[in-house]
Amino acid sequence: MELKNLKGLGKIRLSALEKAGIVTVEDLLMSLPRSYRDTSVVTPIAEIREGVPCCVSGYLKAAPKLARFRGISRTTATLCDETGKLLLVWYNQPWIKDQVSAEEPLLLFGKPERDKGGRLFMNSPHREKEQALIPEYAAPAGFPNAIFADLIRQALSSLEECCPETLPESIRLTHHLCERNFAIRQIHAPETKEALALAQRRLAFEQLLLYQAALSILRGTPGRATPIPCSRNDASRFWQQMPFPPTKAQERVLEEILRDMQQNTAMRRMVQGDVGCGKTAIAFGAISVCALSGHQSALMAPTEILARQHFESAQKLLAPMGIQCGLLLGGMKAKERREALKNIKSGAWQVIIGTHALLSESVEYHDLALAVTDEQHRFGVRQRQILSQKAQENREPHVLVMSATPIPRSLALILYGDLELSVVDELPPGRTPVLTRIVPEYKRNGLYGFVKEQASECRQIYIVCPLVEESEAIDAVSAQEMYADLVNGPLSSLRIGLTYGTQDAAEKEKTLAAFSAGDIDVLVSTTVIEVGVNVPNATVMIIENAERFGLSQLHQLRGRVGRGSRESWCFLMAEPNERLNTLCSTNDGFVIARKDLEMRGPGEFLGTRQHGASMFSGMQIDAVLIEETQKCIRMLEKDPSQAEALSMIRSSAKKLFAAHLKQVVLN
Repeated sequence: MELKNLKGLGKIRLSALEKAGIVTVEDLLMSLPRSYRDTSVVTPIAEIREGVPCCVSGYLKAAPKLARFRGISRTTATLCDETGKLLLVWYNQPWIKDQVSAEEPLLLFGKPERDKGGRLFMNSPHREKEQALIPEYAAPAGFPNAIFADLIRQALSSLEECCPETLPESIRLTHHLCERNFAIRQIHAPETKEALALAQRRLAFEQLLLYQAALSILRGTPGRATPIPCSRNDASRFWQQMPFPPTKAQERVLEEILRDMQQNTAMRRMVQGDVGCGKTAIAFGAISVCALSGHQSALMAPTEILARQHFESAQKLLAPMGIQCGLLLGGMKAKERREALKNIKSGAWQVIIGTHALLSESVEYHDLALAVTDEQHRFGVRQRQILSQKAQENREPHVLVMSATPIPRSLALILYGDLELSVVDELPPGRTPVLTRIVPEYKRNGLYGFVKEQASECRQIYIVCPLVEESEAIDAVSAQEMYADLVNGPLSSLRIGLTYGTQDAAEKEKTLAAFSAGDIDVLVSTTVIEVGVNVPNATVMIIENAERFGLSQLHQLRGRVGRGSRESWCFLMAEPNERLNTLCSTNDGFVIARKDLEMRGPGEFLGTRQHGASMFSGMQIDAVLIEETQKCIRMLEKDPSQAEALSMIRSSAKKLFAAHLKQVVLN
């Protein structure tokens, strides 16, 4: 069956489905419910709780009453059962008065709320026809939910012909998974809660396993690399050159890297750690060993200012060891660039630090054996592959990527499935924790007084806004609006700068450089400063509309301050809530990431990072399932007797995730 054969689908609605990525009946059936209304269990009115959705049943005490006030209609009624009474309210639904009566029994589903007088009521409860688990969908734009649900019901009639099995029977039996068609039918029309749980587990397992299989296809087999002879003594010598002793986590991770670099197959490793854990020092350790063995390294950063900061650090740490470092940036003058390209090609520079300019066709390396990329989430697989192709013929460089975005290990296995993982789970001693406070709007003037005090002591301040410019659609502060207000208002006596993502690149670099140099007291910006700005003199971070940011992103922004020895502060402009209270209670990025994962769910987390429309939408994903599917795909890849099963899974993976991998991972 084709989509166009379903009743109720004309050209406009077919086009709406196509825009949502639904082009086949199978796509439609894999548009899973976002939630369920559980009307299978009726809750006595006396036992309902505020904020907990439930199903209630009973009779109306009297006919509904309709009232109008200033163009708003309000229909009210009282539902009674053997245990008590419940107020029902419908706004701007005057027809309800004629659709319900005191004579007939009512089955209603809704979320109880409490009015100003403390009385429980239900606002716009949904009238139910049956006691069941009823799916609720996130219909594409332009689709009424009822019509979308009806399309799903029609499509289920051709389930067997359009949704073939994707997993080998051996995998299904080993992992106690039901058949795919049973799962799809139960997910849209569950017979019992137990059947629904089986279906959700099966489809989540399938999606995770096939996604990891797709990543393994993309990853391929590591190519031949130049083995770099190194030992623990090399690591020890490097740490002795450093102005501070390493943490045990730093020592462990550098040893893991050096062990990989000794192999004749290319290393592919990610170092993940919280802000300030010393990842850059670890990278310099690997670079120093590579250089002292006679080979070249390249370190790629997402911004010019961060590349310059890395270059300055390299000069301090590596130059005393006799290692020549160079800088390659897109904004260089022609003469500088020619000189840089000459030094790279000749091997005069053993370490080359730069931005995307390192990927340019004109760049020829003398002997690239190690490629390091900073802030992994800013670089896709394709960019790493381009850098890999810069090595000598028939050789790949060892690849090391770094990320300061704390992610629970289970999620990192999915998001960065093409890399081995090292976690730096320890901060150097003596780092001053950033004090974090929630500031409601009425305390804004007091906060500006504190900002002036900090500026008078020659300290600097960030103010981060969620928008670049004012928007009628979104009620949030814009950077441009905030800048104008402060320049002409409460902070007019201070030197204020403005930067944002779409700003002219040269202007942005100029502004960030001025802030780094201390020529700007207050920098108003968007999240463009989330990475790549290291200003130890900055001691205050103010985040406007903090409720609009994810916890992990708030933690990243907070990491821009507290980089020096002075006491530092992060102020969240918002009303208190559980999420923001978590940020105030800890500076541990991994604790925050776990809380973020717990509150948002892995499916949303994965979908948000990987694609605008989540490929895991509606999936019941947890850390245990992620680990289980990871072990499954690794076992299949290593066991020759599973070649046929692996082939079937990879074939299914190519079909399901080809578009996602091309658009998301490779770009």
